[in-house]
Amino acid sequence: MLYVVPTPVGNMEDITMRALRVLREVDVIYAEDTRTTSVLLKHHDIHTPLRAHHKFNEHETCERIADAIAAGEKAALVSDAGTPGISDPGFMLVRACVARGVEVQCLPGATAFVPALVDSGLPCERFYFEGFLPQKKGRQTRLSLLAEQDHTMIIYESPFRLVKTLEQLAGVLGADRQASVSREISKLFEQTVRGSLAELTEHFKQQPPKGEIVLIVAGK
Repeated sequence: MLYVVPTPVGNMEDITMRALRVLREVDVIYAEDTRTTSVLLKHHDIHTPLRAHHKFNEHETCERIADAIAAGEKAALVSDAGTPGISDPGFMLVRACVARGVEVQCLPGATAFVPALVDSGLPCERFYFEGFLPQKKGRQTRLSLLAEQDHTMIIYESPFRLVKTLEQLAGVLGADRQASVSREISKLFEQTVRGSLAELTEHFKQQPPKGEIVLIVAGK
């Protein structure tokens, strides 16, 4: 069995009782960063062995891990924050397990874009998840595709690239397009700023952001 276990995106208490039970009961936990996950496990007094499974080694490790699970190992997969597979490692291991007939269970739990989407005040009955935009190659193509998107859009961004992304979106989608920026979701300094792309650009030029960023943009 492979359990895909969401972990808190901020507050340590944002984890389900079921997730904690699974993390205690499995034979091993595969973590994006064992140092980050060890802090969570220590907080909840969990002592399950940890092994690394991240974007730099997943091509080499996912087949071996899937073989071990198929042979009887009961494992959990976690990322640093949120649900594995959503802009985090996870897809390749799940695919490898499915190919071997291994049962996979993804637990419900924390995902950063859901509170950001709801907090935005923009329509959320239908939405488009973009995740991280390409940093260089293919970026302009993605922006052009977003310009034709009818539904509310969700974009993950680094605080160091936020202003540049807001400027580019304003240039392609229009400076008046409504949007919101949520940062530090579920943490002490959580903040959501709403306005047009032009207003948000100016705001974050004056007040450079810190922390994890979720950008929500109105559809066409």
